[in-house]
Amino acid sequence: MKRRAGEREKELKKKRLLEEIGESKLPYLTPSDTDFHQLWKSKYSKLIFRKSDTVPEELHRMVQESFLTLREHNCFFQDLVRIKRKDFLTPVSRILIGDPGCTYKYLNTRLFTIPWPTEGYDIKYCSPQIHDACKALMKLNDYLRIEAVRALQGQNLFDTKEIKDNTVIDREQSFATSVMEQESVSKDQSSVCVAEDDRSLKNRTSYNLTLLNYMDPLQMLYLKQEPYFGMGNMAVSWHHDENLVERSTVAVYSYSCEDSALQASNEQEVKGRDPAVWHVGLKVAWDIETPGLAVPLHQGDIYLMLDDLNMTHQHCVLAGLSPRFSSTHRVADSSRGTLEYIIGQCELALQNLQTDSESMALSLKSLEAAVVKQVEEIHNEVEFEWLRQFWFQGKRYLKCTDWWLKPIAKLEEFWKKLEIMVSEDKGWGKKELKQQLELAKGVWQQVK
Repeated sequence: MKRRAGEREKELKKKRLLEEIGESKLPYLTPSDTDFHQLWKSKYSKLIFRKSDTVPEELHRMVQESFLTLREHNCFFQDLVRIKRKDFLTPVSRILIGDPGCTYKYLNTRLFTIPWPTEGYDIKYCSPQIHDACKALMKLNDYLRIEAVRALQGQNLFDTKEIKDNTVIDREQSFATSVMEQESVSKDQSSVCVAEDDRSLKNRTSYNLTLLNYMDPLQMLYLKQEPYFGMGNMAVSWHHDENLVERSTVAVYSYSCEDSALQASNEQEVKGRDPAVWHVGLKVAWDIETPGLAVPLHQGDIYLMLDDLNMTHQHCVLAGLSPRFSSTHRVADSSRGTLEYIIGQCELALQNLQTDSESMALSLKSLEAAVVKQVEEIHNEVEFEWLRQFWFQGKRYLKCTDWWLKPIAKLEEFWKKLEIMVSEDKGWGKKELKQQLELAKGVWQQVK
C-alpha cells in the first residue's frame, strides 16, 4: 500500500511537471556551455567527477577485462520489473555482484548477489575467469570506497571553510579546471583530514554490492526519449536509486566501448549534447526553474553522487552509440535484504512450533493473535520476497556459481514448516495439510 501510494504521488508530480512545461522543453547545459561549471557548483556540487586518467591503469585493465569476461559467459540479463502495475523487461542487462548473502531490490524485483571472493566463505565459481572477474570488481569496490571517503571529507572541509570565511567562491571556472581540481583530491589516498565522524563516513561508503549494467544501443529496437529537456535517447529513465542507506554515496565506473568506432548515424539531431556519446543527466527533483545537467562519460570515467544528492536530485543515463558497461557501487540497505536477516526471521517464527515427544506431531505453542500474525507475515515474506523471486529468475546465477542453492534449499525447508504452522492456525486436518505440502513440492519442482 505504501509503495503504491508513493508511485501514485510520483506520477502526479510527473504529470504536473509535464503540464507546466507544455510543448516546450526545459533548458540544460553541457560542458560546451559557458555557464556549465557555475551551474554545477551552485546546484550540483555533490556530483563529483573523476576523469579516467586519474585511475590506475592496472585497475582499468582488470575491471574492463572483467566486464568482457562476464559478457562472454552470458552473465548479463534483462530484468522483468513492475512499473505502474505493469511488467516490463529492462532495456539494460544487469548482474549483481557483492557480499555473500546480500540482495538488492528495485522496481519490485529482488536480485541476488554473485558473491565476490570473501574470506571465510566457500565460493565455487564456474570458471577461473568468473572468479577473476569478481575479484577485480571487489578491488574496484575497495578503490571507490576510498575515493568516496575522500570526496565526502573534501565536501565537509569545503562547507566548513565557506561558513567560516562567509565568502562566495568564484564559480566562473572552466569545466577542465573543475575536473582537474576535483581529481587532485584522489592523487594521494594516504593522508586525509577527518572532518566527519569516522563511523558515519564508513556507514555511508561501505559498499556491499555493485549492480553491473550493459547495453548496446544499436541492438535496441526502441529507446525512450528524455521527456523534459529533449536530451535524446535514454538507457535509464529519471529516477532516485532505491533501497540504499540514507545519505550514502553511489559510485559509478563507466566503460563505453569507443574503440569499436561505430559509424552509425542518428537521424534525430539533439541540440546540446553529442548523441554519439554516453552522458549522465541530472536534474533537481520536480523542479522547472533549475536547468538540467548532461555530463559526458568516456572510457574509465568515474562519478560519485555524495550525501543526499540521490534524494534531492534525479538522474538518468543518456545513451550514446557504442556498447557500454557500468559498475554502480552502493551501500544497500541490509535491514531486510540479507540471507542472515531472512534466516533469523524464519527461526523466530519457528519458535512457536513444537513437536510432541511421543507422536512427533507438530503443533503451535501459542495461538495469540499477535504471534500468529507474525508467523503469517514471515511465511509470506520468505515465500514471496525470497523463494519466488529467486526461482522466477531461473538459473541465471548458475552461470557464475551455485553458492545460492544451499541457502535457498534451507529457506525452502523453513517455508514448509511455516506452511504447516499457517495451516495449523487455519484448523486444517492432516489430509488437507498433506495435500497442501504435496502441491507446494510440485510447484517448486516445476519452477526449478
